[in-house]
Amino acid sequence: MTSDERPASLDVRGVTVRFGGVTALDGVSFRVPPNQVVGVIGPNGAGKTTLFNAVCGFVRPAAGEISYGGRALLGTPPHRLARLRIARTLQGLGLWRGMTVLDNVVGGSRRRSGFLSSLLALPRIDRLEREVAGDAIETLEELGIGDRAHAYPDALPYGVRKKVAIARALVARPSLLLLDEPASGLSSAEVEDLRELLGRLSERMSIAIVEHHVELVMNVSHQVTVLNVGRVIATGTPEEVQRDPAVAAAYLGGEAGAAGGA
Repeated sequence: MTSDERPASLDVRGVTVRFGGVTALDGVSFRVPPNQVVGVIGPNGAGKTTLFNAVCGFVRPAAGEISYGGRALLGTPPHRLARLRIARTLQGLGLWRGMTVLDNVVGGSRRRSGFLSSLLALPRIDRLEREVAGDAIETLEELGIGDRAHAYPDALPYGVRKKVAIARALVARPSLLLLDEPASGLSSAEVEDLRELLGRLSERMSIAIVEHHVELVMNVSHQVTVLNVGRVIATGTPEEVQRDPAVAAAYLGGEAGAAGGA
């Protein structure tokens, strides 16, 4: 792995996002060190997904700085994130229903050929497409769903479709992976599979995970950041966060049930 390929640090400093008269994020600072899993939790409306949207360029902060490996991200179009080795999954699966699992995963590669080159059917493009398809198959096999490559998403169980969405992000070979509620809708066994997968992936990339499944976050994260009403109310190890009275108050005041895992 070259120095350019090694995971770097994601740094969010004092980010504020407003939608009209509503402040969705208020001076939020957040860091994902190399090869660590950092969890982001909080009640509904806390600003978790807005934080990811700010990192990925889907919303423009009114104030603050965001950088990855020392390079400023603000102003970077979302479609250019793959070149910076940043990949993200969405709350919704976002899979293309009319395409096979393999084609969905290939669509996440940053090595795709251009339209003109494909139109001219250049020999090197054929080779590239074979290599990209090979990468996609390898990624599906790593997630244990290589046998579903030629199936269509609608024919698959929800848990398998979740893995397809993750595979599409992984085929870009990211050094930073942003996961938005990857455990939602999964069974207990599938959540355990996800926990093991995140442990393996953190050996080669940095991971930030927004999740309502607090028990999963506490089990896989090196650090946890807790948001409430757009502000950071706690940051620390899982043990430190679980002992923080402000965290208990935030959940008991909003989503007492979600706090059960903590």
